[in-house]
Amino acid sequence: MNKFIETLRNIWKIEELRTRIAITLGLLLVYRFGAQVVLPGIDSVQLSELTNRTDGGGLLGILNAFTGGAFANASVFALGIMPYISASIVVQLMGIAIPYLQKLQKEGESGRKQINQITRWLTILICVVQAPAYLYGLGALGVPDSAFLLGKGPVFIGSSIVILVTGTIFAMWLGEKITDKGIGNGISLLITVGIIATMPLSFAQEFVSRVTENNGGPMMILIELIIWIVVIALCILLVMAVRQIPVQYARRSASGGVEKNVFGSRQYIPLKLNASGVMPIIFAQAIMFAPAYMGSLLGDSNVGQWMQASFSDIFGLWYNILFAVLIIIFTYFYTAITVPTNKMSDDLKRSGGFVPGIRPGTETADFLDKVMSQITFPGSLFLAFVSVLPAVVYQLLDVQQGWALFYGGTSLLIMVGVAIDTIQQVNAYLLNRHYDGLMKTGKNRKGTV
Repeated sequence: MNKFIETLRNIWKIEELRTRIAITLGLLLVYRFGAQVVLPGIDSVQLSELTNRTDGGGLLGILNAFTGGAFANASVFALGIMPYISASIVVQLMGIAIPYLQKLQKEGESGRKQINQITRWLTILICVVQAPAYLYGLGALGVPDSAFLLGKGPVFIGSSIVILVTGTIFAMWLGEKITDKGIGNGISLLITVGIIATMPLSFAQEFVSRVTENNGGPMMILIELIIWIVVIALCILLVMAVRQIPVQYARRSASGGVEKNVFGSRQYIPLKLNASGVMPIIFAQAIMFAPAYMGSLLGDSNVGQWMQASFSDIFGLWYNILFAVLIIIFTYFYTAITVPTNKMSDDLKRSGGFVPGIRPGTETADFLDKVMSQITFPGSLFLAFVSVLPAVVYQLLDVQQGWALFYGGTSLLIMVGVAIDTIQQVNAYLLNRHYDGLMKTGKNRKGTV
């Protein structure tokens, strides 16, 4: 505890870090305030049915969690930051097949700026498609016509589309400013804050259910919290686990006019156990729309009814079996396109490095690809297990659906990943000014503030 207090003091002593944290908290507060501002022309009192549907878990609950409740509030930030995430994924995947984007990726900072600009324009295009779909879908989600004070005419639809698109662009701007002027990755922090915003209510509902309804009492709450902490620890291991590939660098030196090879320092290539992050879960969730939709196309047939019943419940058996299989497949797919083993081998060869016992060039690329395949398999199984864990907890422990979502899946992995990244950035500032900071040993540098 004393170490933690001392770390907080060290953070407060560094003016730049203190300023960045203040800017980050201020911009996050602006985002949370915007999530409560209802679209003009909608009566917020009559949104109770929409709120009930999102509180019950399911796909709507996930969307609402990612927007920090803005989806259920019919807020100006109802689309959240997800259109920007979708645009980023599309641009990243297009970079594999489109030579122009591949060229931009190799141009350094200038190419990155152009790719960011393309992503922004694609975000606007996605918002223009999603905004009217959201507005017209409110009626199907239980919002009565009387809630639309101005009706659903062209004036309301047109102005609301402009507001929703502007809200997403403003949220994107907030995220970029947090990244530049604050601490941590801004876009990820906006998503994380939105997820965390729904956690207190979900836990309160679970607590009331256990205590007031005599459904296990405080002891069951304690057991759930212990399991939750263990799951968080497992997620940290999943995010941090790496396989270190030893690399030997050779340097040439002249001695008496004769050059000879001299072995340099040994380093390592860190290959992450889960190099794909949460992207396989996002891809799999997008595909999981299809089975229920196909079931609706088949109508009242036995197969159609079974598909609708089985793949509409995110806590159901068949839904989670298919979900886990898709996650394993997409983990291999996304790892293959984001970990360029051929490029790693070429860069290693140009820098005079080699893997001991492996010839530079093609053999090194094949070796790295083989190692990635071997570590991706347990990583994909672990990721699939974490993803379906909310359904397991919901079925075995009979917890509330909203609280069960925090036992794994995208929400927990995003929170863990963002927390680790932010802590590492804070630690970097501390290590620049102190020997100890977040480290276990060492002393402060004298004369450094």
